[in-house]
Amino acid sequence: MLERLFRLGENRTRVRTEVLAGVTTFMTMSYILFVQPAVLSTDFAGNPTGIPHDAVLLATCLASCLACLLMGLLANYPIAQAPGMGENFYFVSVVMGLTAAGFPEAWKVALGLTFLAGVLFLLLTVGRARVALIDGVSPSLKNGIAVGIGIFIAFIGLRNSGLVVSAPGTLLRLNPDVTDPGVVIFLAGLLFTGMLMILRVRGAILWGILSAAVLALLTGQQTWHGVMGLPREHAFLAFDFHWVLRPETYMILFPYLLVFLFMDVFDTTGTLIAVAEQGGFLKGNQLPRAQRALYSDALGTTVGACLGTSTVTSYIESSAGVVAGGRTGLVSVTAGLLFLSALFFTPLVEMVGGYPAITAPALVLVGCMMARNTVRIDWDDVTEAVPAFLIMIGIPLTYSISDGLAAGFVTYPVLKLISGRGREVTPLLYGVAALFVARYVFFPM
Repeated sequence: MLERLFRLGENRTRVRTEVLAGVTTFMTMSYILFVQPAVLSTDFAGNPTGIPHDAVLLATCLASCLACLLMGLLANYPIAQAPGMGENFYFVSVVMGLTAAGFPEAWKVALGLTFLAGVLFLLLTVGRARVALIDGVSPSLKNGIAVGIGIFIAFIGLRNSGLVVSAPGTLLRLNPDVTDPGVVIFLAGLLFTGMLMILRVRGAILWGILSAAVLALLTGQQTWHGVMGLPREHAFLAFDFHWVLRPETYMILFPYLLVFLFMDVFDTTGTLIAVAEQGGFLKGNQLPRAQRALYSDALGTTVGACLGTSTVTSYIESSAGVVAGGRTGLVSVTAGLLFLSALFFTPLVEMVGGYPAITAPALVLVGCMMARNTVRIDWDDVTEAVPAFLIMIGIPLTYSISDGLAAGFVTYPVLKLISGRGREVTPLLYGVAALFVARYVFFPM
């Protein structure tokens, strides 16, 4: 049966190799189990967003399992999927923005936007229009978005650890009390995780999180909640998207919806290309069964929103499984089943995610890895470099991914027009820029 489903012989692999590669992939990306509930259940100021911690964990496990199974069984690629880092922080920034705009239960509205983005992505995949969306944003802007979100994630990790604090008369400063327990646990976890990454230990981020959790327990900063147990809450079908249909609010929500869609399209496409190139899956610069792979991502996002989590996307950590010998969808199926089994360890996840200093090293290191996209920006072209730079600094400095994107998306077509190269900007991007301008002029938050 496995041979018929995954064509193991044709791909010159065997069951044992594929299963071990699936375990490797899961280990390298399983930090999302601890980070995702912690991120979505509280906003950047530490206030509750309204989504229960248990509900996010339940949705994360189920959505990741489904998306991985779809990728493995439909597309037969060793690419695992889960709620994306970057997308989850954008989700929270949307919740904060909508809350400030007066939307009741803003997290439900954000889930509704995620659901609609998944449906649109599915329709674009069916209609093969995703290329127009991907080509609409230049490579420099795409990489600027990745870097900006990476810096933002790292900054939040530093703030959560207590290493960086606010101070009168300035915006930020280093915590003068370097013996603060949260700071000590963060630094220890960061150094230990960095050492594991240098040694190329599989699942280094996961082991770093667990080591910081042990240190928090030993120092009395966290209490033991047990290991085995199931989630006690859910957010099934909690989304609310009727606000998009209201004339007085759709102009506020539509730019958010477009950004959700763009991020999903860009992340998925970039990851598919990167992992496929590493695994040697490209044929004539084309990825066979790419349509099926995109179906799994779009369905994962749509179902994930129904379950109560942010955008599901393909993970670059899948390359670890490819390096371990994974060549077929059995890798993804294995990772998906492991995500499902994680549901039975809810108390452990709650304990780890309940103390921000434990997961802070993971945020800093993931942000560091995302920042490497800086080298892919065309710094010699001012019309490309300036908008990308504004996105990079705009996201962390405004404490909003949406506001940071607006800075780049509005500046980009303006600079192209000034330089006489307006034809390089697609009509779609002109439309996005106009929407951002209209939102800030007519619907300031």
